[in-house]
Amino acid sequence: MSGVVHPVTAVLLNFRGYDTLLEIAVLLLALLGILALPRHVSDHQHRPFTANPVLQTLARVLVPLMLLVAGYILWAGAHRPGGAFQAGAVLAGAGVLLHLAGLLPAWVTPGRTLRAGLAVGLLVFIAVAVALMAQGTLLQYPPGWAGALILMIEASLTFSLGLILAGLYLILADSRAQA
Repeated sequence: MSGVVHPVTAVLLNFRGYDTLLEIAVLLLALLGILALPRHVSDHQHRPFTANPVLQTLARVLVPLMLLVAGYILWAGAHRPGGAFQAGAVLAGAGVLLHLAGLLPAWVTPGRTLRAGLAVGLLVFIAVAVALMAQGTLLQYPPGWAGALILMIEASLTFSLGLILAGLYLILADSRAQA
């Protein structure tokens, strides 16, 4: 009664929910740790750089396809290999490609909206855990709601993981540009 068909997703979210919860927390803390490091900030180095026009065209074609692939991987995770971590990695790859093509600047300090996006996966996971705890269980989904709750958690985790993984690269890219 996991709410998903694929056994790996069922185990990760139903029976190893603490592990998945801690993994997203560790990744978010790693990014926050990097953001907390002191850095010299100068305005002219944080604009997108001009890249090869062929790479820019390739990025403009591939990134929408990467978004579709990430959505499919997230959806497929319910009944075959895939899920939030794999889909988030594809989203992060799209962000890195956009940066390498000069279409996305490196991160200096994430704004309020970006910070919310970084944290939404962990916050949704915690909110569901707290709501379930009020019923006397922790990360044991009611059979009627299991599929919807897991999809909500997986979708928010995908979004956050994509931002976190891309952010780790984009912040380090900013640090290299300043060196």
